[in-house]
Amino acid sequence: MARWHKPHRVFLVGPMGAGKSTVGRELAALLGLEFVDADTEIERRTGASIPWIFDLEGESGFRAREAALIDELSQRDGLVLATGGGAITTPANRDALGARGVVVYLHAPVEVQLQRTRHDTSRPLLQGDDPRGRLEGLMGEREPLYREVADIVVEAGQGRARALAKRIVRALEGAAAE
Repeated sequence: MARWHKPHRVFLVGPMGAGKSTVGRELAALLGLEFVDADTEIERRTGASIPWIFDLEGESGFRAREAALIDELSQRDGLVLATGGGAITTPANRDALGARGVVVYLHAPVEVQLQRTRHDTSRPLLQGDDPRGRLEGLMGEREPLYREVADIVVEAGQGRARALAKRIVRALEGAAAE
């Protein structure tokens, strides 16, 4: 039997509220890898919040910063990277993630996203009168892109982060055995 070799880079994609950051920390701990949340890293490097960047630079300015960061981090070994929900809308990000590591799509239904994000005022794309409609629209646009880039799809609508991380590890082991 072949020995399993853990991946050097795992990239988590999925909508806001899917649990990428929480599951990513658990997954990194299980795999003995570093964890980086792309949005947190952008805030750390700029000294500004994501909503402030959106207000000042617009979504296009934020996406440019995000693309540069993903290009850099996706080349780093020993990393679990949680991307922002919209990172996959940039073709260069999909290309970099798909070519440089194992991409795991954490799928969460809109109802779960709503429940997890309802009190979060730090999500610029959800500020408005119809968060459900906005999440449904984003899911309609982004779902095909998440699936296109994903090597593994994990249902993230229920279960604890540690259990989901363990499911991802089993999926990674299974993918390596193929």
